[in-house]
Amino acid sequence: MKIIVDAQGKACPQPVIMTKKALDSIQSGRVITLVDNEIASQNVSKLAKSMGFSYTLEEKDGKYRIVID
Repeated sequence: MKIIVDAQGKACPQPVIMTKKALDSIQSGRVITLVDNEIASQNVSKLAKSMGFSYTLEEKDGKYRIVID
């Protein structure tokens, strides 16, 4: 299962809250969070790490994509 969380344009802590809800809702699979600022990308990455998930962070033209497995 794959869930895409589009949190672009959202101020923290909204991207973190949206990502946590998505992670809590799936048993297995992947959550992809899209954000458009570095602080949100760092906070979502910290959430993934604190919950024991692995993640990759990609940045392109000021847009961030965090893939959480």
